[in-house]
Amino acid sequence: MSDTPVKQQSTAAFYGQSVASFAIAMAATAIGIYQLDTNAWVRAFLAIAVLYLVTSAFTLAKVIRDRQEAGQIVSRVDQARLEKLLAEHDPFEKI
Repeated sequence: MSDTPVKQQSTAAFYGQSVASFAIAMAATAIGIYQLDTNAWVRAFLAIAVLYLVTSAFTLAKVIRDRQEAGQIVSRVDQARLEKLLAEHDPFEKI
């Protein structure tokens, strides 16, 4: 248990690039929907569909991350139990 894993964090550049990429993609999609040569109902439907897709993607990413973190916690607890058993075990003890 002396080895505590270092929590990995993204660099500021990666975070900035991700935010910029998301903003550019959303802006390009919004401009594209706005410039469509169709009536307002079709544009509104596409805008709502894009927003639903984005929120679903964020939710899915969070659920996957939470499941992975929970698996890591269970793994650490199991590792701690195993280390405790091995530390308490004396192979030369008479039965």
